[in-house]
Amino acid sequence: MKILKIFFSRFTIIALLIIIQVAVTLGLFWYLQERFFYVNVVIIVLSVFLLLHIMNKEGNPSHKIPWIILILFVPVVGVSVYIIFGKRVVSKKTRRNYQSVQDKNAKYCQQNEEMFNKLKEMDKSLANQAEYIYNSSQSPIYSNTKATYLPIGEIYFAKLLEKLKEAKHFIFLEFFIIEQGKMWDSILEVLKQKIKENVEVRLIYDDIGSINTLPHRYDRYLRSLGIHCIKFNKFKPIVSAVYNNRDHRKIVVIDGYIGFTGGINLADEYINAVNRFGHWKDTGIMLEGEAVQNFTMMFLTSYNIQSNTTDDYTQYMPHKYHPEPFTGDTYFQPFGDGPSPVYKEYVGENVYLNIINSATDYVYITTPYLIIDYNMEVALKAASLRGVDVRIITPHIPDKKVIFTLTRSYYRSLIQAGVKIYEYTPGFIHAKSFVSDDKVAVVGTINLDYRSLVHHFECGCFLTDFDVISDIKEDFIKTQNESKLPPKKVYSKGNIFKRIYVGLLQIFAPLM
Repeated sequence: MKILKIFFSRFTIIALLIIIQVAVTLGLFWYLQERFFYVNVVIIVLSVFLLLHIMNKEGNPSHKIPWIILILFVPVVGVSVYIIFGKRVVSKKTRRNYQSVQDKNAKYCQQNEEMFNKLKEMDKSLANQAEYIYNSSQSPIYSNTKATYLPIGEIYFAKLLEKLKEAKHFIFLEFFIIEQGKMWDSILEVLKQKIKENVEVRLIYDDIGSINTLPHRYDRYLRSLGIHCIKFNKFKPIVSAVYNNRDHRKIVVIDGYIGFTGGINLADEYINAVNRFGHWKDTGIMLEGEAVQNFTMMFLTSYNIQSNTTDDYTQYMPHKYHPEPFTGDTYFQPFGDGPSPVYKEYVGENVYLNIINSATDYVYITTPYLIIDYNMEVALKAASLRGVDVRIITPHIPDKKVIFTLTRSYYRSLIQAGVKIYEYTPGFIHAKSFVSDDKVAVVGTINLDYRSLVHHFECGCFLTDFDVISDIKEDFIKTQNESKLPPKKVYSKGNIFKRIYVGLLQIFAPLM
């Protein structure tokens, strides 16, 4: 029954229809090439044109290599697949929509210069990072904010329920995965009650992320309850590169001044109510204060574009329902990231690189996937070789075996440079966090893989709060104590067949 359910699922049916479309396109190209000389000439000319285009366009060379290899060695397949899937940028329509909304948002996203100058006086390197984030993602840095680090999904869930029950005016939720079960059903009951109390509730969930966890028309059901619900980037049986651009964010905003983010989706495995890959280790952060405005702007931008609506953003600002001053003298900067050209920079990757390159004492990293490009690999190795204590925790029990093999394939080079890699022995670690030198940290949704760093809409929170940084560091050490160093056989070169397999995985990793 389980196999039949999978076979007849919406995802499988749509995926098969897309595969058929791709197969027909490839077959047509192949047929024409074999039978018509001029078609073969056109394909060769097109291959040369595409190769020149790929080599000369801006971007990371690691993302270009697999396309170049594919087009050189299998021109028909390479040309066809590149035409269908090669475009990494969002559609022109989406680009225009984002630009229009961002232009309108600009007045709500102005940096407080007095606050920024105080940070610059305190620490120039932190100010440089904050300025980069502001210029590349339209996300100001704020003080007057308190934060609570949430070291496990169960604690996150309890705190989230508590704050949702206290909501008086509005609730925004944006998640990659929602699954019916203990976690979501408990949240939904609270949302139903809040709707009865005239609290405005909006929800965005990713269609592909939730395609196997929610019924097909679940958004209609939620709308019937009074929840303003949108499916992000609906999955349709049409060949398109836009399916690469998923909404991987996890954002909750309550009454404009309480915000949550982190790695935790609204599904039972994230709170260990079900056991799929051993113990599930995840983390989050709760903000209370002015910095939540960045999360609000991220949510409303996405909501307005997906629903083709507009809002009066002044109705959702932090002080609208909290006129009293917020307290807090440290700095927080929630920021967004996403595909080009909505975001002209690889914001998440560059924030991580800036932390690594600025580190003088240590950099501690947790990530479920370690599928890194040349720039990230060089930065990690260089930091270790100059004496920085670089430690990375990855899962010991994988959720995707091919991705796990690819993750382990990067161990050898990093370990030889002195990077310490640990695998979380009890199960799967899904947390995405950086902490460095007792002065800077990032908690959010951004994995160290090509999907997160290039394709997906993501978010994170750059922070300088010593108490929270101390909590993140302490949690890292605790997690490390539950982890183990991988045995040498895991990252040895292996036989010729293993080397070929791993080599191919690394070459084509940017396309996965």
